[in-house]
Amino acid sequence: MLILLATMILIITILMILIVNLISKKTFMDREKSSPFECGFDPKSSTRLPFSLHFFMIAMIFLIFDVEITLLLPLIISMKFMNMNMYFIILMFFIIILLIGLMHEWNQGALNWLK
Repeated sequence: MLILLATMILIITILMILIVNLISKKTFMDREKSSPFECGFDPKSSTRLPFSLHFFMIAMIFLIFDVEITLLLPLIISMKFMNMNMYFIILMFFIIILLIGLMHEWNQGALNWLK
């Protein structure tokens, strides 16, 4: 029974992939559509602009603190199941790690917007 079900799922999946590939084929290929820029203009300069490392560092700091906030949210739910002394020790340890990281970034100058 399980093998029959797995075979039917496999056949249906393969049929759906084939139907989608047949329907989605582009039949009209144009030179402008095939070029990297659809506006019709040929690029005169490099398509890559210099990447701001400062912007990248600020984005990474934002992502790190965003992920850490999502790690703090389950602590609110687990508050009613934990011993309050242990809860505050874990919470303070976590916040101290965040503050040490923030101070390090501040001392390194990564938070300075006017560079």
